[in-house]
Amino acid sequence: MTTLVRKHQNNWLPFFFNDFFKDDWKTGTNSSVPAINVKETDTAYTVEVAAAGFTKDDFSVSLDDDNDLLITVEKKNEVKEDENNVRYLRRGFSYSKFQHAMILPDDVNKDKIDAKVEHGVLYVILPKLTENEIIKKQRQISIG
Repeated sequence: MTTLVRKHQNNWLPFFFNDFFKDDWKTGTNSSVPAINVKETDTAYTVEVAAAGFTKDDFSVSLDDDNDLLITVEKKNEVKEDENNVRYLRRGFSYSKFQHAMILPDDVNKDKIDAKVEHGVLYVILPKLTENEIIKKQRQISIG
């Protein structure tokens, strides 16, 4: 059994300063990771992504080169051009981006994946292949 242990170096000073001046108190300031549920029925898998405050235009759902499901959420609050006479004394810029990759099971019908946003939740529906479709996709290789 292997245990992961922090590697100790002869020079302890950088570790001391890194631990002492850690800024993990800032991690909650403007970052969040949406909660994800994955459900399974006899006919489909459903991925649910909590996305309150996001619209369907903020999402991108795609398959990458390895046929993994990529869910990307990106929201920008941009300065409007009509704010000519506005002078900011302080402004908290807002930008959120999240990307999640999921390896799909072999029984997902990748041609029929669908997605929708309802009530602050992104639903990605991954229909399963039927037994007949699975048999048709199997390829017999002749031995020469």
